[in-house]
Amino acid sequence: MSRINPLIVSILISGLLAGLFTQPSWASDPLLVIKTNYGDIWIQLDSEKAPITVEHFLSYVDDKFYDGLIFHRVVPGFVIQAGGYTAQMDTRETTGMIKNEASNGLKNLTGTLAMARTDEPDSADAQFYINTADNPSLDKAGSKAGYTVFGRVVNGMSVVGEIELVDTGIKNGMAAVPLEPVIIYSLRRAD
Repeated sequence: MSRINPLIVSILISGLLAGLFTQPSWASDPLLVIKTNYGDIWIQLDSEKAPITVEHFLSYVDDKFYDGLIFHRVVPGFVIQAGGYTAQMDTRETTGMIKNEASNGLKNLTGTLAMARTDEPDSADAQFYINTADNPSLDKAGSKAGYTVFGRVVNGMSVVGEIELVDTGIKNGMAAVPLEPVIIYSLRRAD
């Protein structure tokens, strides 16, 4: 039987205790819950690194814009995307595009929340996605604009994983649309 090194145990305990008394920088950022027909996804936004995006996104949240919309694009090993369509593939009027903040240092890693956009860098509006894998091809690199990461899933990645595996097909000319709607019942601040 191997013996546990007391120094390692001491370092681990010290680290755990330090974590109890120090508040991570993101702890004061907005915590949101996405209630879906697959379960709840809790997300923490990063208003320090993506202030424009977070303010814009929260304006939609506070207006209950996302209620009743669906995850309309599901690509396993890539992303699940929402914020654009109802189950009937109807759109809602949006408030306008925002400046791209992809140079904020946040990366498109598994479980991060980012803004979808067109080929125009400053075209993000209401649509967002959750990365289901590390997607460095979506990050800013050199002259490539990248996609703005502005939060992360803090609970509910198992729900994201279930959504990622739904059967998809083509609907209204769009690919990767779930055959059975993945509905956002509500998206609200949790605090």
